[in-house]
Amino acid sequence: MPLRTLKEETTDSLMLRWVLHVQNYNLTLDKNRCVGCQICSLACPKEAIKLQKQPKKTGEKTRKAKVDVDLTKCNFCGICDITCPYGAIKVASTGKQVLKVLEKESFPEMIRDIQIDESKVSTRSLRAKDPCPLNLITITHSHPSSKPQIEVDKEHCPCCTVCETKLPGIMHVRKMLNGRISIHTEKCPEGCTDCLDVCPITGALYLSSQDQKVYPNESFCVYCGACKAVCPVDEALELKRTHIHHKPVRSGAWNKTLERLTSSVEMTKELKTKGSMRARESVKKRVGLKEE
Repeated sequence: MPLRTLKEETTDSLMLRWVLHVQNYNLTLDKNRCVGCQICSLACPKEAIKLQKQPKKTGEKTRKAKVDVDLTKCNFCGICDITCPYGAIKVASTGKQVLKVLEKESFPEMIRDIQIDESKVSTRSLRAKDPCPLNLITITHSHPSSKPQIEVDKEHCPCCTVCETKLPGIMHVRKMLNGRISIHTEKCPEGCTDCLDVCPITGALYLSSQDQKVYPNESFCVYCGACKAVCPVDEALELKRTHIHHKPVRSGAWNKTLERLTSSVEMTKELKTKGSMRARESVKKRVGLKEE
C-alpha cells in the first residue's frame, strides 16, 4: 500500500496524517491551546511550521498568529510536540503518542517542575481568584472538615509562576524557559497594544496608566514569543531565550535546536557545561568514585 497523506483543518484543530500499510502517523494541533508563539516554528528541523500574521480588523483586538504545518516537509519526528510550552501539538502513531526523537535519545524531554506543598493547603485556598491564567489549576473541596485538593494540568502548563503569587507558599514552580524581554516604547506605534492583545499569560504584559504604553513583567513571562510574532515593528520588542530546563541528553540534533531557540552563545555555554560534566564523570571512573 503506497503512502497516503492527508491534511484536515477545522475551527478547532489542524491534523496531518501519513497513512501506511503497517501504521499511521498523526500530528494534531489544538487551536484552542495554541497561542501562536514562536517555539514550534523555531524548533522544527525541517522548517515545516510557519507563523502567519492575521489581518487586524478595525475596532477589534489583534488576533494571535496562525500556525500552519507543511505536510510535504513534516516527518512526524515529534520535536514540536516536545517543545510546545502549552502542549498544543500531539504526534501519535496508530493512536498512541510516539516521539521518535525521545525513543532514540536524540532529543531531551522538557521539564515542567511544578510542586505543591500540601501542608500549606487550607480552606483559604478556595478563595484564590483565577490562580492560573490558563485555567489549568483545579481546587476542589469534598468535605468541610477536609483540606481542599489542588490539581494541576502539568501537560499544558508553560510554568509562568502566576500561581505562586495567587497561592503563596503552596505552589512552587521553576520556569521551563528563561530569558529576557524588552519593549522599546519609543519605537512602538501610537496606541499599539498588539503584543498585549495576544499574550496568553495575564500580567506578563501590562498597559501603563501613565503613558498608555505596554511594558513587560518578567516575573510571569514564559518567553514563548507570541507577542514577538505579532509586533508590527521588529525593533520595538526584543526577546531572547537564555535557558531551557530539560533532562540531560547527548545529541547534536538538540544542539542545533537549542541554537535556534536561544542563540549560538547560549548553545556554547551548554556545550561547555556538558563537557565539564563528562570530564568529572571520567575522573570519577578513573579514581573509582561512585556516582553521587
